[in-house]
Amino acid sequence: MSGGTTSATSERPEFVGAGARRRRRWWVIVAAVLVLIAAGALTVVSGVFDRSGGNSSPGDNGSATSLATVQRRSLSRQTQFNGTLGYAGSYTVLGQAHGVVTWLPAVGRVIRQGQVLYRVDEAPVVLLYGSTPAYRALAEGATAADVTGADVAQLNHDLVALGYVDKADVDSAWDEFTWATKAGVEKLQDHLGVDETGELSLGDVVFLPTAARVTTLQASLGAPATGPVLQASSTARTVSVALAPDLQSEVKAGDQVTITLPDGSTTPGTVTSVGKVATVPSNNSGGSGGPGGSDGGPTVPVTIRLTHPPAAGSLDQALVEVAITDQTVHNVLAVPVAALLTRSGGGYAVEVAAGDGTHHLVRVTLGLFDDAAGMVQVSGSGLAAGQRVVVPGQ
Repeated sequence: MSGGTTSATSERPEFVGAGARRRRRWWVIVAAVLVLIAAGALTVVSGVFDRSGGNSSPGDNGSATSLATVQRRSLSRQTQFNGTLGYAGSYTVLGQAHGVVTWLPAVGRVIRQGQVLYRVDEAPVVLLYGSTPAYRALAEGATAADVTGADVAQLNHDLVALGYVDKADVDSAWDEFTWATKAGVEKLQDHLGVDETGELSLGDVVFLPTAARVTTLQASLGAPATGPVLQASSTARTVSVALAPDLQSEVKAGDQVTITLPDGSTTPGTVTSVGKVATVPSNNSGGSGGPGGSDGGPTVPVTIRLTHPPAAGSLDQALVEVAITDQTVHNVLAVPVAALLTRSGGGYAVEVAAGDGTHHLVRVTLGLFDDAAGMVQVSGSGLAAGQRVVVPGQ
């Protein structure tokens, strides 16, 4: 992935710290745009300055033009990156029960709290939510004194969430396996159709932080139920970007993004995290080589959450384009980029069409370029919202 492309501002003409490749690409784009502007507006610029010595003239310059209104509005700068649409998280489920695997879920299936994840000797192994993995049998009397009690606490929370335990019965001792916990386990076992012992042997449950979307089966039917059984992800839709380190300062958590899906549709998202440490990809491929990466060099991981996950459908590991809004200005004067005229003495101007039919040039200072809107922030003495400016014909 090569350097990201970004709209320029007069405040940051070379984007210090954004990388040499990025600056070169920007100046090539600017040069091309200005050549087009100059070609379309040469008669206007030369005629006005030559005839009037600098300020006003009739508007007829012999070339096709249109008029645009000077607007007071908000503008945003967006930086384009390549990304990969997928699912957050990666979990390996390890079997801990004695016996053989007799049932496995299909790849792509989503297993939720309290549901069967796989079966050993036809007995169900159940998914429960928690960050502490199962590492011991759980029975009445297991408390915080038995190492940590975190596994018991998450079991109690799960039993409450599933409706098998009243919260009031465990609220004073979440990390204790009490009579209420035992009763809740018995109700869970009854639901699963197994012996209601009120105890959980090691291997009866698997704790994962979220619902599990099965991505790979590592065990096969009839194989021993120990070691890796399957891999799963969460159900949260995310876009990951492998960002070149020299672009790290351009992106921050909370930035709003627009994601272009493979079918051309767009959907919004938000940057949730930006890595602090650059790493080299294990395959040294650096991603697809598109904007934002480093062609096999170190990258910084960026994670983006989709605002409307259903918009992504069932796409997984799909390449997408991400436009990150990294700067916004409000209540500024703006004109179409095509209305900019290059001045013979340097700088820029716009040609204002007055109500009496006369035209005059107003020198302007450029601010933020909004590529999506095709507008640029401008300021200049005598320029005001509502005025009409000439846009040279294409």
